[in-house]
Amino acid sequence: MGMSVTISAATEADTEQILKLQYLCYQSEAQLYGDYSIEPLTQSLDSVRAELTGGTVLVARLGDEVVASVRGTLGADGTARIDKLIVHPRMQRHGLGGRLLCAVESALGTAGTAKRFELFSGHRSEHNLRLYRKHGYTPVATKRVDDRLTVVTLAKDAEAGALATSV
Repeated sequence: MGMSVTISAATEADTEQILKLQYLCYQSEAQLYGDYSIEPLTQSLDSVRAELTGGTVLVARLGDEVVASVRGTLGADGTARIDKLIVHPRMQRHGLGGRLLCAVESALGTAGTAKRFELFSGHRSEHNLRLYRKHGYTPVATKRVDDRLTVVTLAKDAEAGALATSV
């Protein structure tokens, strides 16, 4: 019998596994854009620890192994920003990213505090963009960073998030 993946709040003990997984997961993004200096590949362990205390960080575990993670923060204006949704390459294309996205929306939207969800992706990251569109996100802005990268910001109303998590 196989183990099932569980989603829960990250703990301090998860910090190193999250950073290692992030490094692994962002290799393909770095290759896609020809830039290995992107923030997820240069982020420090202390910076990840600070994110744990300053926002919502969820992990998906397969046994004791962290196989996916996502981070989110809620601004004073009610905008929940979702960041660094990562899934181990061997676990991709099985719905885990969508489950984690719904879980962080639920955590950030508890008690109706989030009015809107926002996230971003690079314009060439078609798998990411497809996942976000499938979960109700629509492009609201683009920003050209350089010749290689345009960042696409996607958003949806929190009510749409609540409907998606109840389906």
